[in-house]
Amino acid sequence: MKIVVIGGSGLIGGKLVQLLRAAGHDVVPASPATGVNAVTGEGLAEALAGAQVVVDVANSPSFEDAAVLEFFRASAGNLVAAARDAGVAHLVALSVVGADRLPDSGYLRAKVAQEATLANGGVPFTIVRATQFYEFSHAIAQAGVDDGTVRMPPALFQPVAADDVAATLADVAQAAPVNRIVELAGPDPVRMDEHIRRFLAAHEGTEPIQDVTTDPHARYFGAELDDTSLTPGPDARIGAVHFVDWLAKH
Repeated sequence: MKIVVIGGSGLIGGKLVQLLRAAGHDVVPASPATGVNAVTGEGLAEALAGAQVVVDVANSPSFEDAAVLEFFRASAGNLVAAARDAGVAHLVALSVVGADRLPDSGYLRAKVAQEATLANGGVPFTIVRATQFYEFSHAIAQAGVDDGTVRMPPALFQPVAADDVAATLADVAQAAPVNRIVELAGPDPVRMDEHIRRFLAAHEGTEPIQDVTTDPHARYFGAELDDTSLTPGPDARIGAVHFVDWLAKH
């Protein structure tokens, strides 16, 4: 199949392109660097011509509320229109577990808007909601820095390796659309404050902030969390890579 990967040069996109090419598909990595801009629509029609599947793993360069909402609304709208015109048989998009449960987060509100646009666009689809990536542990810690410490909530979450995210997207892209949300999580539920402590301890000497303060009211990108906010449902797919093994390699 011809498969177009929007955001094909990023963390997940790069891994996904490799997996799909190894499976024998004609894969087109699409990004502004290759002349394809989903936000403006530039190059979309040309990139999608003859494609059977499109996978959207692009992310907003800004997490500011208005900017991220505009990014996902515009990109999803343009992508659906171009996919419909090209006769694409399956549109796959990456989103976030719990996105619809945290309206105080501007980023997650934008992901919900993206999901709605894709689901209502008239193109068969699958939305893969993944939990937080191990690779984003540094960013999560930095977002919680306050007066020399990292304030983290003790809420449960179930982070996952980027390799498992890419593998799941590759599997979904090669299967028939299900026209619904599929969830993916890592194998180990853990409290966020404890996870960040383990991450920082493993990077002692390379991370400037080491102290982690447990704060039930500390916000995760604008939202206050509880134990159900970011955890997957009972039917979620479960990744294979444990955090301890990921740490050993990174």
